[in-house]
Amino acid sequence: MDAINQWVQINATLVYVLLFGYCALKSGALPLFAGVLVHTGSLSLWPVVVASFLGAYLGDELRFAVARRYGHQFLGRWARTRRWLATGERLMDRYGSAYIFLYRYPKGMRTIGALPVGLSAMPWTRFTILNGMSAALWTGILVTVGYAFGASITQAVESNWGWVTVVLLILFMGVAGLAIRSLTRAAKMPAGETALEPAGQSDPVRLG
Repeated sequence: MDAINQWVQINATLVYVLLFGYCALKSGALPLFAGVLVHTGSLSLWPVVVASFLGAYLGDELRFAVARRYGHQFLGRWARTRRWLATGERLMDRYGSAYIFLYRYPKGMRTIGALPVGLSAMPWTRFTILNGMSAALWTGILVTVGYAFGASITQAVESNWGWVTVVLLILFMGVAGLAIRSLTRAAKMPAGETALEPAGQSDPVRLG
């Protein structure tokens, strides 16, 4: 650990740049370890916070912009993908705000997380505000936990982080599946009919 701390202290600027790039691409445990290195004195707190936040924020801004500019043009060529886009837009209309705060945590979701939002009708101004809040929350949680618990967290992260993120991914996909199923059922119902009113049911006939 002493050798790692020494190398980090010598190459602190490079570490901040790598932290920015890492956070722009994914949402793994590196900011957590950066918080540990802040605790040991190898890194400074605010450069770690700024690099992590800007990477998390700007990376998703870029993905949103690419999806908004080219997504429909590319995916709208095929009937099946057009149906996927329509389903995705309905999901974003209902759950878009919550989705922006959740997709950073399950393993593998962050890399593509902002793309569905860019394909939806959500205005950029709303997305960028929510994206900034989500990035700030994610950065604050990981760096604070790493700093607060210090080096003792390293072993726990190495042992359990992968399992935790896999469980989160399974839960996330389960909730998304239920939401898609609910929207699909609603879309198939005739106009004016609700889930509590089976098809073919009519009002009772009043006598007199």
